Amino acid sequence: MRIWFKEMQGGHILAEVTYEDYQQDTRTHKVFAGLEYACHQLDLPVPIWLASTVKEFKLHSKARFTGDCFIEEIPFDYLEIEVLEEDW
Repeated sequence: MRIWFKEMQGGHILAEVTYEDYQQDTRTHKVFAGLEYACHQLDLPVPIWLASTVKEFKLHSKARFTGDCFIEEIPFDYLEIEVLEEDW
């Protein structure tokens, strides 16, 4: 699995990181591990998965973590997560 994380501000990418995990594990575990990895690399707190974020991710394999998903204030519009490649 390959996941792309992007800090977005005004339609522009401020920072990005890609996470790859091809181990035998569940999709959920890989996504959570990727989110923790990306937040560490981008020096961000790990956001909370709101019901709307989960629904969007399940439908499109892509979601946005807005300021409501973070405990601390963020200096950008949102963090976007997008699955680029699934394990088959």
